[in-house]
Amino acid sequence: MNSKTTLLILALFVMLAVQVTAQTGPACVAPNKLDIGFNVNQYQKDFGIGLHLRSPYFIVKSVAIKVGANIQWLENFNGAEITWTTYQNFQLGIRGRSVMVSDNIFVYGEGGVLAILPDSDFSSQRSVLGGYGLFGFEFRPISKLAYFIELGGVGTGATADKIADKPIYSNGFLTTVGLRLKL
Repeated sequence: MNSKTTLLILALFVMLAVQVTAQTGPACVAPNKLDIGFNVNQYQKDFGIGLHLRSPYFIVKSVAIKVGANIQWLENFNGAEITWTTYQNFQLGIRGRSVMVSDNIFVYGEGGVLAILPDSDFSSQRSVLGGYGLFGFEFRPISKLAYFIELGGVGTGATADKIADKPIYSNGFLTTVGLRLKL
């Protein structure tokens, strides 16, 4: 079993565990609308920023779909100096929301696919597919605004094959922080 398959299976188990513990009582009454979010992230060693949309929750208000786009920066040596080269990635994921810790704190798990569009300066590949899995905490101080923290892993097998030593990128630990607004 390769690392992409293992990561996807792990993400599905995390999501399933979150779904099994989902609370359906009166505590889950937060607004259930489309969210738009902004995030700052790090995929392995690559810094990035992004935007995402999250659907309203469905299936007992505990499952949602998320789509996102990020711009990442790969730090590399271009032959003359150390530089940062941009590349993009796109996410499509399924989120399972768990019990609310309180009226304004959620715990969730998410897993999905990740498509990378690397820069031709460091990679001969036009695109790279992989997967990701994470768990997150959402803090909602007011009904239309939420802050979040996400921790997880990403597996793509992406290598910068045009750079000496062919370093990997967008593989390993991921962290994301940001805010979401209800539309």
